[in-house]
Amino acid sequence: MRDLTEGVARFQRDVFPAMAELFARLATHHTPHTLFIGCSDARVVPELITGTEPGDLFVIRTAGNLVPAYSPEADGVAASIEYAVAALGVRDIVVCGHSACGAMTALAEGHDLSGAPTVAAWLRHADASRARAAADGDVPALVRQNVLAQLASLATHPSVARALAGGKVALHGWVYDIPTGRVEDLTAAGPALAA
Repeated sequence: MRDLTEGVARFQRDVFPAMAELFARLATHHTPHTLFIGCSDARVVPELITGTEPGDLFVIRTAGNLVPAYSPEADGVAASIEYAVAALGVRDIVVCGHSACGAMTALAEGHDLSGAPTVAAWLRHADASRARAAADGDVPALVRQNVLAQLASLATHPSVARALAGGKVALHGWVYDIPTGRVEDLTAAGPALAA
């Protein structure tokens, strides 16, 4: 905890003063341009990877960057998606998977999750990803297929479907490689994005 409190002190002393004007504007305006759905993994920091400022991204982080298909039941992920699209009017949605993902590794390698029943239940949202992956044990392939499956799941949300139909939002699937910093765009023809 000491590291965190020292970090807050450094932020208040060194960072905030240089960005005070930005934070003053952000206090009354919330207009992110992108909804970024990434993994909860602490090694994946959306703002760092994308070089964005506070206020640029509306971020949802879930284990395995999973996006449950739309359901009328109350759900924090669905509510955040709906708010970002319908209320904030984001123009782009990125689903970002990453190398060495613990959730995808557990699925690809068939880890025993009986000691983590809530995790096991959550990872059922990756069933379509597993069905799309060619071989068991291939974590990188499952990570990629999972990103694509989550994009399909995202499109089941009414706010997203309406925005897609109206040409108001674009979906992007990325895979971030932790050891190299490269980002592979699965939804665009062309080379990986350099770090």
